[in-house]
Amino acid sequence: MALARRSKAKTVTSDPRERLCRVFGETYSAAAWADWRWQLRHRLTRLEQFDAFLDLTEGERLGLTMGAERFAVSVTPHFAALMNPSDPGCPIRRQVVPTADEFTVSRGDMEDPCGEDHDAAVEGLIHRYPDRVLLLALDTCASYCRYCTRSRLVSQGNLDALPRRMDDILAYLRAHEEVRDVLLSGGDPLLMSENRLDVLLGSLREIEHIELLRIGSRVPGFLPQRITPELAAVLRRHRVWLSLHFSHPAELTAEVAAACDLLADHGIPLGSQTVLLRGVNDDAEVLKKLFHGLVTMRVRPYYLYQADPVVGTGHLRTTIGTGLEIMRKLRGHTSGYAVPTYVVDAPGGGGKIPVQPETIVGRDGDTWRLENWAGNEYTYVDPANRS
Repeated sequence: MALARRSKAKTVTSDPRERLCRVFGETYSAAAWADWRWQLRHRLTRLEQFDAFLDLTEGERLGLTMGAERFAVSVTPHFAALMNPSDPGCPIRRQVVPTADEFTVSRGDMEDPCGEDHDAAVEGLIHRYPDRVLLLALDTCASYCRYCTRSRLVSQGNLDALPRRMDDILAYLRAHEEVRDVLLSGGDPLLMSENRLDVLLGSLREIEHIELLRIGSRVPGFLPQRITPELAAVLRRHRVWLSLHFSHPAELTAEVAAACDLLADHGIPLGSQTVLLRGVNDDAEVLKKLFHGLVTMRVRPYYLYQADPVVGTGHLRTTIGTGLEIMRKLRGHTSGYAVPTYVVDAPGGGGKIPVQPETIVGRDGDTWRLENWAGNEYTYVDPANRS
């Protein structure tokens, strides 16, 4: 789709931080930029803000005009500064700027592709695997990924009443002694205040049979300024593991490296999951550069996800064949620590299935039959005409 005509002034090479501050009528200040609360207050959320910073395509204009009705739009200045204003194919931009492609429903698309609603034990607690649960702590993120598997819930305001929900959640966990592992997600739990997070983690730690607490977060990439010594101290106190999310090597900035160093120096184990995305990271060399960068920062890449078939995300999904070919080019060509496991989160609630010869039951055209950990069979439909 052709780029809309914009003034030359917008694409003049200059510090993107200064240009982003001008979007909000402010002068760049290093102290303000380093303040995570300032970053949250100055997120790009409206068409006119993106239009002042990017050379928008007509598809992006339509996405920004209508896309927010389906799923919220929000980008921190930190992450926005990594975008190429004149390139709509920029891998950072593709992750967070909506386009008209989101209005296309592909075969196999689902509102709740992971079947979480079906496996909800109580409100905000998903119990699918025998010994672990997913606790949806809140529905707010620093920025919103356009391929979010939980877009039906995130940013909708349905998960904010955590104190009200926690009585039922804690009662369920106390009664189910088989649960040893709790993953906190949402939304992004690291957007909570230190005190609120401390209370939540402390309540979970009081349950004797819970051995492992994990938090899924994209804050270190979207909002590295949030990683403060005070926050790291809370995570260390409760012996939390962090499951981070990075998609492209351009995200591994000096600020991100400093955030990961602070966490690692506090003894917090760091892992990263990456979603395979068309036009973002569907290339073995790009992923190798990302994984090498993460290992350098003491972050272990552990999952490469086939993108979930969320409604309106067909333009961002690759085929399973593409993922298998990328994994072939990674294994044996780099350190084992830098090679994640390629998985499909089975549509319909079958959980994560490593995609390797022994889990592929069969294939009929663009439909793959996969076997999960319990021996049950699930299908994954490739997006149409995608490499």
